[in-house]
Amino acid sequence: MHWESKGPANTDATIEAALKRASELKIAHLVVASNSGATAEKLSERGKGFQITCVTHHVGFTGPGEHELPAEKRAALKEKGFNVLTTTHLLAGVDRALRNKFQGVYPAEIVASTLRMFGQGVKVCVEISVMALDAGLIPYGKEIIAIGGSGRGADTACVIAPAHSNYFFDTIVREIICMPRVK
Repeated sequence: MHWESKGPANTDATIEAALKRASELKIAHLVVASNSGATAEKLSERGKGFQITCVTHHVGFTGPGEHELPAEKRAALKEKGFNVLTTTHLLAGVDRALRNKFQGVYPAEIVASTLRMFGQGVKVCVEISVMALDAGLIPYGKEIIAIGGSGRGADTACVIAPAHSNYFFDTIVREIICMPRVK
């Protein structure tokens, strides 16, 4: 399924497509990128019966010491049974610090740019899947559905069998359920 544009206008349809495919494949675990909590909140309204992990930007992404996901939204998601993961981004971290300091290109950024050839949302889906697996929030060796986007909202959903970060290239994107045609 392809959306004509990218961005939050596709959030509801992306969630519906992801939930439909999760039901068809009997996939229990969903991983969703949500920095403000808005996309996760929409998923919680329809995602009853699924185990959902919300992955946020790391603390300091928007500025030193700043949490992008408000504490009250984090608490509300946890109360609804969500796992909420806030940690260093798999494809940024120290490589991004090196780029910022020394103006080079580093391996994790090459991987991220390669995944972006399929769209920002595909990169996000792969990244958050591996991050959630590394945190022990989803089971190893199982397919999950990841929901991500191109900035705000959700416009991409994938079926992924993630590998731990130290075996990153064993990750398998089994299906791209939906994504925008415009990158």
